[in-house]
Amino acid sequence: MPIRRIYPTPRFKRSFRALPRTIQKRVAQREGLFGGNPFDPRLDTHQLKGRLKGLWSYSVDFRYRVLFRFIDGDAVIYYDIGDHSIYR
Repeated sequence: MPIRRIYPTPRFKRSFRALPRTIQKRVAQREGLFGGNPFDPRLDTHQLKGRLKGLWSYSVDFRYRVLFRFIDGDAVIYYDIGDHSIYR
């Protein structure tokens, strides 16, 4: 199922702007993969547990993650981006 719409929250936008330019470019590359197949093995997409139940995450690289929720068959909301501290 390809992702056709991504709705970034204001928090995601702030966090994204605070990232180094090299990571922002990497996010754009990963978003291309995510748009084609959100479960591409290179993304390590996984559902979260505990107080974040209902949310999902995919890897930008070893440090950075995108926190999101599926809202429709072809749409997601991006909640935040950052290192593992976004899970807190």
